[in-house]
Amino acid sequence: MGTVRWRLLVAYDGSAFRGFAAQPGLPTVAGALAEALARTTRAPATPMVTCAGRTDAGVHARGQVVHVDLPADLPAARAGAGPMGPAALVRALNRQLAPAVVVRRAEPAPPGFDARHSATARCYRYLVWEAPAADPLLAPVAWHVVGPLDLRSMASAADSVLGEHDFRAFCRRPPGATADEPITRRVSRVEWCEVAGPEVDDAGGRGWDAGSDGGARLLRFEIEAGSFCHQMVRSLVATLVDTGRGRGNAATVTAMLRSGTRAGAARPAPAHGLCLVSVGYGE
Repeated sequence: MGTVRWRLLVAYDGSAFRGFAAQPGLPTVAGALAEALARTTRAPATPMVTCAGRTDAGVHARGQVVHVDLPADLPAARAGAGPMGPAALVRALNRQLAPAVVVRRAEPAPPGFDARHSATARCYRYLVWEAPAADPLLAPVAWHVVGPLDLRSMASAADSVLGEHDFRAFCRRPPGATADEPITRRVSRVEWCEVAGPEVDDAGGRGWDAGSDGGARLLRFEIEAGSFCHQMVRSLVATLVDTGRGRGNAATVTAMLRSGTRAGAARPAPAHGLCLVSVGYGE
């Protein structure tokens, strides 16, 4: 039986998964998606799902891209109908997977498309809730930091990673690599900004509790690069938050990049604040 390669745009809440990559006996995004695809398309075997960027346990995605080879002749979406098309495939998958995993779009892939190797850019976002107390609604997607944080210093330090650098100070060493091997990545964009302040509450009201978080801010860090190494974004965020606390500056980050070692580096920021926002293919 022939196959056709499909490209899917996928979003997911990573809280209940042990990462994206399939692992026997463990709940993963790839495992859940592959099982739903097999049931929906009646494939003779569970298809292999390849993603643009493997996310760790607890990490979320809004714009993960995957490719999968499905039978050329898909079953009918309902009795008497023709073969299943993109919209019907999306509906069938989301009936099984939502809300933890949602397929936002599906389409036959361009010739030679590979979700991982064809990608030219990946963008990640990290949220920090700077407040005296945690927010129960933001807790699943943002790192609670008491603060105060100097956002201007954090933005200045973040600019130090723009361009091509050896990121060994901010990455886990790949299996089989030695401590002397550089881990080079090119960062094309970084940005820190304030998303919300205490003057506006979620309901848009001005009641007794509006603004009662005492200077609370939701901060967003975004970074774009051709590719990332393991724990790179979370390690950068932890270091930049330390900078916001007065424990370093732009020169500190530059020195870490030049050191080529994680000695003395901050522990990576929690996984739940990280989200894969988008993947670019130069199209």
